[in-house]
Amino acid sequence: MRTDAEIRMAGMQALINTLGLVEAECFMMSVSRDRLNYTEWRRHGLPEMSLDALAQAANRYADKLNVQ
Repeated sequence: MRTDAEIRMAGMQALINTLGLVEAECFMMSVSRDRLNYTEWRRHGLPEMSLDALAQAANRYADKLNVQ
């Protein structure tokens, strides 16, 4: 199992890879400023999907990234 620091580094790298350095920093600042309630966001901020549907969508997205 990875340490908290390793997980934070991997998460930050994922943000940078996806958003770019500047937008990743903007995201981090907005989370800090807005005091994001992750539990509430998870309940209301994501589409209603079953775990299977979410996994299928994630797999399709990963396949699309691998093709490009």
